[in-house]
Amino acid sequence: MIKTLIVINFLLILASLASGVFFLVKDDGKSNRVVTSLTVRITLSITLFLLLFAGYYFGDLRPHGING
Repeated sequence: MIKTLIVINFLLILASLASGVFFLVKDDGKSNRVVTSLTVRITLSITLFLLLFAGYYFGDLRPHGING
């Protein structure tokens, strides 16, 4: 379950990044949509880190090395 939430969150971060680039090119600095997109992306990134920490804490995610 948590792995699905992590993937969805990551895809939302990519969508926010794409919308920010689109607004940066199209708005010419006339609106705050770029700033809003950045705020959403930062919030989603923090949520992603929290999900990763929760997944590790609850044992759903296990770290492994290169050889493991």
